[in-house]
Amino acid sequence: MALSLLSHEVSDLCLGKPPLRCLSAVSATVSDAVAALKSSGEPFLSVWGCNHQHHEDDEENDGSDCECVGKICMADVICHLSKDENTLLSPSAALKAPISVLLPETRALVVHVQPSCRLLEAIDLIIRGAQNLIVPIQTKPITKRRQQKLQSQNAAVSITTTVHKNGRQFCWITQEDIIRFLLGYIGLFSPLPAISIADLGIINSTYAILAVDYNSSAASAVPAISLALADQTSVAVVNGAGDPTMALIGEISPLTLACCDESAAAAVATLSAGDLMAYIDGGGPPESILQAVKNRLEEKGLVGMLSLVESLSACSPDEESPARTYGKAVNSSAARRSEAIVCNPKSSLMAVMIQAIAHRVNYVWVMETDCSLVGIVTFVDMLKVFRDFLEHM
Repeated sequence: MALSLLSHEVSDLCLGKPPLRCLSAVSATVSDAVAALKSSGEPFLSVWGCNHQHHEDDEENDGSDCECVGKICMADVICHLSKDENTLLSPSAALKAPISVLLPETRALVVHVQPSCRLLEAIDLIIRGAQNLIVPIQTKPITKRRQQKLQSQNAAVSITTTVHKNGRQFCWITQEDIIRFLLGYIGLFSPLPAISIADLGIINSTYAILAVDYNSSAASAVPAISLALADQTSVAVVNGAGDPTMALIGEISPLTLACCDESAAAAVATLSAGDLMAYIDGGGPPESILQAVKNRLEEKGLVGMLSLVESLSACSPDEESPARTYGKAVNSSAARRSEAIVCNPKSSLMAVMIQAIAHRVNYVWVMETDCSLVGIVTFVDMLKVFRDFLEHM
């Protein structure tokens, strides 16, 4: 059984995986990213360092220089638009910026691997900081005619495509994919699954988490939201940030924020952290909070941001707001409420794993019975435990 698990390759995790939708870091803008995210119905899109349109005209280029350099979601766009220089000047100008402004400085978050990459190697890459492993899909070669047909089905070939110049398609493996795979072999790890997360020592203390006070401005949380995106975690909303006995009230999850549209940047610029939770809750803002955002934008003279909000919220009474519609289109499981997913320090590793998988998150907050925040447990912490176990089998 152990040898069977150790012999697995990442190609075993790619079965049934859809090909990646791609954006070009060379030619795409932030506005292109917004349009592609809304049309794709996916929370994340991959960004590649090649220009697919250029490759169409370059017969000598086999596409071998195509490399994924990152991934983006609507939360990246919202953080970009929420920066002071973009809020105060012109959101429309910020949307014309190259898509590279949405990418983190490090490219280690996405790593290319071959289908033959061993499972243990993949786990090591995740532990070292990779968010996603990019894997070529092993399928029948795509003919030029079929490739052209697939490309024509996309709104703009130079912006988003599933097929590269050499006819190759790619998928990506996530931390959740690996955890789900290991769950199928959970009996192999006995008695590890029954041990509490406290006894395993995998709880990251409150000093290591990202937190913002309930009454502080949402804008002050933007750096933390960007870091949470890179870490695949979330920002805790607490009372008394920095207090050892602070209580967890809720969270500002990048995954939930990714289910809003770009007008949520106005909410970040005008609301408190607590009000922002209500704004993004369930994928769309209550009318009362939306009106409060508009009023504050008027008071601050943020005409450009106000125009953006009004253009996106304009719909008939019988229609849902674009923010709520987009939230549903992205992924019903991702457009969850801002209520934090929590566990107890005495919860078993198995229970926390299942809890995270069920809620489609990469982390679980750890709380005591008095609601005081203890810390956070992530998929990476769990993978470290499984990796050590396998190494000493």
